[in-house]
Amino acid sequence: MKSTTHFGFREVPSGDKQRLVGGVFDAVASRYDLMNDVLSGGMHRLWKAAMVDWLRPRAGLQLIDVAGGTGDIAQRVLNRVQGQADITVCDINVSMLNEGRKRASSAPIHWLAGDAERLPCPGQTFDAYTIAFGIRNVTHIDAALCEAYRVLKPGGRFMCLEFSAVDLPGLDTLYDLYSFKLMPLLGGVIGGNREAYQYLAESIRQFPDQRKFSAMIADAGFSQVTYRNQSAGIAAIHSGWRI
Repeated sequence: MKSTTHFGFREVPSGDKQRLVGGVFDAVASRYDLMNDVLSGGMHRLWKAAMVDWLRPRAGLQLIDVAGGTGDIAQRVLNRVQGQADITVCDINVSMLNEGRKRASSAPIHWLAGDAERLPCPGQTFDAYTIAFGIRNVTHIDAALCEAYRVLKPGGRFMCLEFSAVDLPGLDTLYDLYSFKLMPLLGGVIGGNREAYQYLAESIRQFPDQRKFSAMIADAGFSQVTYRNQSAGIAAIHSGWRI
């Protein structure tokens, strides 16, 4: 693997990225969901609902939600199946997990500290793997995708919601202006950490576009890979199956 990787627009040693990303999420954990509402105008709720709609969870589902520290996706799935699911929330950041535990203290969720590139789970354990706004923060995306494939049962579903490439002319320019001017400003005023939200804006631009990410998912072994754009490509939901 490469000896360097990107942290936002900076090139850093690969071994440093996990620590740097951890610092970002330690800084924003307590206000993470609030800032998602502020910065997306609440749109992240619609995008997450669309992912759960497409997942079509059923009672008895065994799900792992990776980088899901605040438990948002897990709770949405539980609500759909009236609590009849076996859900593990895995996150490398203990601060985020602690926030999730506080907010969903009575929910039947297993909280697991672990790295998306080296999940502390046996192979072929889960029916579904979800990750929302987390995969762009891992050091080696290809390794995380291979781990997703490993822990899914044959017939299991991979689903990823992530910021992507805007495909509407004119909106892309406005979105860049918002991302690099207003987002860090709001992150400083409301979230208390301008630098963290500068990184988050930069990390979105470094992430592969819809087609490139689809190819990476297929390279990890998944079949029937497809995606659905949300809000003209500001975000995209990718889906693949372990056959």
